[in-house]
Amino acid sequence: MNLTPKEIVKELDNYIIGQEDAKKSVAIALRTRWRRQQIPAELAEEVLPKNILMIGPTGVGKTEIARRLSKLADAPFIKVEASKYTEVGYVGRDVESMIRDLTSTAVHMIKKSEANRVRPKAKKAAMMRLVSLLLPHGKEDKPHEGSKEKIEKMLEEKKLDNKMVELQSNPSPSFAPAAMGVFGGNMDEISNNLQDMLSNLIPSNKPTTRKVNVKEAYDILTEEEIGKMLDQGTINSLAKSLVEESGIVFIDEIDKIINGSKGGSSPDISREGVQRDMLPIVEGTSVSTKYGVVKTDHILFIAAGAFNMSKPSDIIPELQGRFPIRVELNPLDKEAFKKILTLPKNALIRQYIALMNTERVDIEFSEDAIDELSDIAVELNQTSENIGARRLYTLLEKVLEEISFDAPDMQGQKVQISREFVKKQLEPLMKSKDLREYIL
Repeated sequence: MNLTPKEIVKELDNYIIGQEDAKKSVAIALRTRWRRQQIPAELAEEVLPKNILMIGPTGVGKTEIARRLSKLADAPFIKVEASKYTEVGYVGRDVESMIRDLTSTAVHMIKKSEANRVRPKAKKAAMMRLVSLLLPHGKEDKPHEGSKEKIEKMLEEKKLDNKMVELQSNPSPSFAPAAMGVFGGNMDEISNNLQDMLSNLIPSNKPTTRKVNVKEAYDILTEEEIGKMLDQGTINSLAKSLVEESGIVFIDEIDKIINGSKGGSSPDISREGVQRDMLPIVEGTSVSTKYGVVKTDHILFIAAGAFNMSKPSDIIPELQGRFPIRVELNPLDKEAFKKILTLPKNALIRQYIALMNTERVDIEFSEDAIDELSDIAVELNQTSENIGARRLYTLLEKVLEEISFDAPDMQGQKVQISREFVKKQLEPLMKSKDLREYIL
């Protein structure tokens, strides 16, 4: 991936409205990774990732920026909540588990990529096995070539899709090459890893037979052939490298592990402990996983928090220094809401139009309806909890509730969503908001 920072920002613009500073920062961080790969290895080892701290209220695009960035880079990505971790000695998840989860994500990515690479070859092998299954009884040893070709042609033309065949599967041992990481993590993780290892070492050798149609059998045999062609050791090695060179960890709610902040569940003494446990992970250390030992030196960490009850300078100095790039994300105004509703490739209104089209119901939003939705979203965010763009999901679901319910009986109809329609549907919601102002 060698997109320039401008190209990265342009791609992010397709899904995220505004927040130019944040987009610019993550674009530079991603491009720096590419630059690092172009310089001599000795120097590249010394180039540390430009970790980012995003500051802003909920629902303004922090998570979405990080997620879209990982998709652009085709990199393993994981979102974690800082408030879920506890320091060593407390019951809960330890911070190293974020790297284990990231590595598992990378293994899945590599396995999927390798499976797609060998799939054409696996399909041919599956076809040959299926032909053998379909040969008339007694012709398996010396089949007539004409019979094989005839069956193969019928399979390609899907004429035998509904014919039933018997499939026999005989499981074989699948030794996990990374038992060295089996004892990493808390007790739950250790227990799960031990179960995985024992199930691999002592598999069920009893063959099973089942009847399925040819179409399903072809898919099953293809997956079996793919499994034979994939080498788990190679997958683990590739995944480990991918995590170390391209992994992205998004740590949300980092402000909840600051002493004096409100909303964390752990005692104050534990919050600073979580920060200190997190420090070596972000600094660069080796974490034992069931796929091998993973170095975190060049993983990109993006932390985010609202910082309503605290400020970034309350983070312990050592951890602060590991997030050299700081960006503030702006609260969303009416114009931003209007753009979020209509401009992105995954705009909410586009989603609802597509969903209703599946029922052959054509809905159309007028400009004044979008104006009204934006006005109400701003008002509700100001007078109640500010949940940013997530407010639009609640409002649109309420506006289209009756249409969604009746859609199967409205096939072929066209519905115009106007300002009056929006006001009518949201009137109960606005009334309950007004009442809440007088309730203690």
